[in-house]
Amino acid sequence: MRYVPALILDALFVLVFAVIGRASHEEDPGGFLITAWPFIVALLLGHLIAALLPARPRRPWSLGWGAVVWVVTVVGGMLLRIVSGETAQIAFIIVATLALGVFLVGWRAVAALLRRRAARSRDDRGPVERAATAESAVGADLDAGASAGAGAGADAPDPRAPIAGEPDPAVPAPERDADDAPDSEGPTR
Repeated sequence: MRYVPALILDALFVLVFAVIGRASHEEDPGGFLITAWPFIVALLLGHLIAALLPARPRRPWSLGWGAVVWVVTVVGGMLLRIVSGETAQIAFIIVATLALGVFLVGWRAVAALLRRRAARSRDDRGPVERAATAESAVGADLDAGASAGAGAGADAPDPRAPIAGEPDPAVPAPERDADDAPDSEGPTR
């Protein structure tokens, strides 16, 4: 089922491609299915091939999956157009390749960028914020365990407490100023 959202989004982009193409040639945009059907069939084949490749990309929203779907959609769509009696002029092949590349790989590139930004923003939190988040998660787990009867007795040590003799991980280490750093010239006399 994880393939369905990517397949639906890709199919919508192929339909948009067909509508734009027909409108740009002042043809009836309502006949977009005539233009789109070879590409929709090839798109389905592209998703099937991407899913069955031995070293396949595992996620349908990945760039690798999108590249496989894009190539199969363009090549298969053009072949089906020719077999069905339609034309495949070089200009149409170029435009279709570029437009479908932007549509089928482009949304995946945007999704990858957004995922990276979200991961980076999680990593950009300071040590105090990360420790506070971890502490609240541990505290919630402990509270949940205690309320479920799985918690330890009242005399059990708090696992959130720092280990004796070691620095508290929730407190950031003091940062050294450049003025406090020893001179590289050696000790002063």
